[in-house]
Amino acid sequence: MVQFDEQLRCLVKEACGHRPGSPQRQKLLTQIIRLSASRLWRENTPYYQDALQQTWLYFCRNVCEGLTGQIYDSTYGSVITWLNAYLKRRLQDFYINQNREKATTVSLKIRQSTSGRTSETIDPVENLPASPQVPAILEDLEIWVQTDSDGELRGTYIKGHPDVNCQVLILKRLPPEVSWKELSEEFGLSIPTLSSFYQRQCLPRLRKFAQLEGLL
Repeated sequence: MVQFDEQLRCLVKEACGHRPGSPQRQKLLTQIIRLSASRLWRENTPYYQDALQQTWLYFCRNVCEGLTGQIYDSTYGSVITWLNAYLKRRLQDFYINQNREKATTVSLKIRQSTSGRTSETIDPVENLPASPQVPAILEDLEIWVQTDSDGELRGTYIKGHPDVNCQVLILKRLPPEVSWKELSEEFGLSIPTLSSFYQRQCLPRLRKFAQLEGLL
């Protein structure tokens, strides 16, 4: 494990020696992601892949320049320790937000049953701060989503809402991310409906692309 950690540190140092967005840095970051993926914390929760996606975004933004957080410092721990700490914080955020949404739903039902009136309360899901600079990995992803050569992303949509499809949602959730609250207001659909569709239909296609590109 010590040898593995040292290998990652060397790769990070080499990657950060190249300019941002350069093919050399892109290749090394991809290699680090591929090596790190199997060593990260894992748990069986419906929001794990979303938290993992945010972790890789955080890695790309902060491993060299610290665009949205504290830059990685090898003197404080290994790359895996750094990534796991961030991943666990995101999982905790998702857990808290999920419970808040459940509590809101229960409260709403209670109010409806006692008042006899129909109303809607939406509890916003917090998002990571957006970065004006998009890593090359994300540029490739955005090109793939926009091109959608086989039409699969456009053809995968919420029933009765062809305008709310995987192509639209993935692009909306790329940095700078549009919050689920804003998407709910834009499309007139609840946060749970949008989030559930994204996790069930869009994320698997996103993971498939990442695997084909060697990112996972």
